[in-house]
This record gives sequence, structure tokens and C-alpha cells, in this order.
Amino acid sequence: MDSLPDAIVQCILSHMSNARDVAVCNCVSKRWKDSTPYIRSLYFPRNSFDNHSGGLSPDNIIWRIISSIVHLEELVVYSPFTGAGLSSWLSSVGPSLRHLELRMDNLVDLQACQESPSKLECLKSAANLETLKLWGVLMTHSPRWDVFQKLKNLEIVGAKFEDPALNTALHACPNLSNLLLLACEGLSSVSIELKHLEQCKLDFYGLGNCSLLINAPKLQLLEVQGCSWIRARGTSSLRNLSIANNHGRVYMVDFDKLVSLETLSLRGIQWCWSAISRILECGSEVKHLYMKVEFTGDFDALEPFPEIDFVEFFNNHPKLQKFDIHGAMFAALCQKHSLKSVDPDFAISCLEEVWVTVRSPLNAEQKMNTLESFTKYAKNLKALVINILRMKSSHGSADDFFDDICKFRHCHPKIVRIE
Repeated sequence: MDSLPDAIVQCILSHMSNARDVAVCNCVSKRWKDSTPYIRSLYFPRNSFDNHSGGLSPDNIIWRIISSIVHLEELVVYSPFTGAGLSSWLSSVGPSLRHLELRMDNLVDLQACQESPSKLECLKSAANLETLKLWGVLMTHSPRWDVFQKLKNLEIVGAKFEDPALNTALHACPNLSNLLLLACEGLSSVSIELKHLEQCKLDFYGLGNCSLLINAPKLQLLEVQGCSWIRARGTSSLRNLSIANNHGRVYMVDFDKLVSLETLSLRGIQWCWSAISRILECGSEVKHLYMKVEFTGDFDALEPFPEIDFVEFFNNHPKLQKFDIHGAMFAALCQKHSLKSVDPDFAISCLEEVWVTVRSPLNAEQKMNTLESFTKYAKNLKALVINILRMKSSHGSADDFFDDICKFRHCHPKIVRIE
């Protein structure tokens, strides 16, 4: 290193990001210390100050390192800090920051929630941010932010919100292309109107009864967990859609025609049948369909799926290439009238993969007929995977059904497999 020109040394050391490495380099030589101000990224791990016993506070140590850097573009702080400390850092490097990631710890630290200035309020000093990632956020009051015109990526993980606070925060980020809200609770009604949004992942904790209104004409990916009412507009560009509700019931799903949809995933304990019918109708162009909804029913009573006509279903989804279905949906396709009138010219032309999860030996004959129909009418079928899950019966019917499936596999060894 001693034989290298200063510019090369600066280039090499500028690729450091861990704060401990930076501190050590400052002690090697004056030449190395003079090179560290050209670092672009700085990272403080969670344990940065676990063994700290010096006179300066962690806030001051971080400020001394940050303030020595000429043009800091990325700052990641997982170690504990105060609002006053954050304010001093961002007043120094805020204008140059492009990427900021902070572990806020507001959810568990009551004192941090009451301090002034608040950590959320300090963020307005970094007006040129392109990416903002926050962990452990308490946002019960609307943050006093200016508009983040350059912010493209907003990620918040582990948060408690009030509806107006989240809506205010989103209005301050009008040009987002990526929005991620994970493990968020306290919300009842969420409205998202972002004309540049392309990817959106929402995960809401609680009773699963949140409502969502989203209008994003450039949206390509949408993943939603924990909503009972979903209305989306301007979704002609949507390619990947996932809707789940692990704790509540999905009452209503209202989308425009999903002409670009490639992947559709529906999961949950109970969906109203009108919601399932609506999303299947909107997603008639889908190529990969995953369904793991256990029951239907408009009220508390859990009801099985109504009968679904096998031919009509695949005629309504002509581009379907991969079909992953679990118990209830498979059972609905296996009713005795599902295959009663099959046109001789009927074919499932695009279907290549079918994954079926079977839980019950009931209606075994109809289920075997449906499995046979896949191999008969799906001319391009490459794989039919049957997953037998916790099948129980006291009358030996489960054993007989399993024997039938094994015989079926033996007849189609290149396509059928059992897992």
C-alpha cells in the first residue's frame, strides 16, 4: 500500500463501509486517515458500542466519523441512537445522503417516543433521499415532513400506525416506485395514490379487517396480507398479484380487468365466494394460479366451495400454464357434474404444470376422474404433482384412494409424481 499513489489508496479505502473498519484505518497512518473522508457508505452494526467505555457518547462518536466524510451517500445505523444525535448527523450530511436505513427502536423505548426532536421529524433534513428504510417505527402522529421529491424506495418494517399518520407520510413521497410496509399494525383504512408506483408489498397485523384503496397506474407487483376489503384502480400493468388474510375474512376484492396478469396467488382461511369469483374473472389472462383458500361463506359459518365446472373454468383461463390448488378448490372441481358435458374438441392448450394438494378421500371416484382429465385434455402437460396431506379415514377409504393414486402414477410415470 505504501507504494501506491494517493488516488489509488483513496479508491481502495472508499469501498469500506463498516464503522469499526473506518475507525481502525484512522489509526494506521496519517495517509490512511486522510483517505477515509472519501468513503461513500457507512454502516454501524447493532453491537457497535456494546463494549464502549470512553468519555464520548455513541451519538458523538457517530457524529465525529460522519462529519469527517466529504460526501456521504449511504448511512445505515442499527446501533441505538437518540433524536438529538440523528438531528446533528443529518444537519451535517443530510443534503448528500441518497440512502438512509435506521433502526428506530421507537416501539419498545418509551423515552425515545417522547424525545424532542423526534427521530421521524429529523428525517426532513435529508431532503435528497432516494431510499429510506426504517425499522421499529411508532407513527401515531402525522410526521412533519417536507416533500421528498427524489424518494423512490420506502420500506418500513415493524411499525404501529394511525391511519392519518401513514396517509400523511405517503403524501410526502409522491414519486415512490417501490413501497414496502411489513409487520404493521393499528391500521383500519389505507389509501394509496402514487402515479409512479411499480412494486407494493403490504403486511398488516391485527384482526385482518383493514380496507385498502390503491390507485397506481404503473403498478406491476402487489402483495397484500391482512385486508378484508380491497379496491384497486389503474391496474392494467399489474403482472404479479398476491392476496392473503391469515386472521380475518376477505369480503370484497374489486379490480379493473387485469390484462397483463401473469401470477395470481390467493390464500387465507375464509373468503366470500363473490370475492373469489370476482378476482378469477378479472384475472382471466393469468398464467400461474396459486389457490390455498380453505373455506368460503359470507358469515361466520365456514362453508365449502360451490361446484366449479371443469370445462368452463379452463375455457375462462385459456393462458393458464401452472395451476397450484389446495383441498377446497380441487374438491370444487371434482363434483359429479363438473365433467358431465365435455365437448369433443375441448383442450387445455397452455397448461404445463399442475400441483394438487389432497386432504380427504371423500368423493374419491370424482377426484380420480378429475386427475385423469388433466392428463387427457392438457396436451402439453409436463408435470402433475399430487401432495397427499394428513389424509385420515377410519373405514379404509384413504388406503383405497392412495392405491388408486399409485396406479394412476404407474399409468403416467413421466408426468405424475406423488409427494
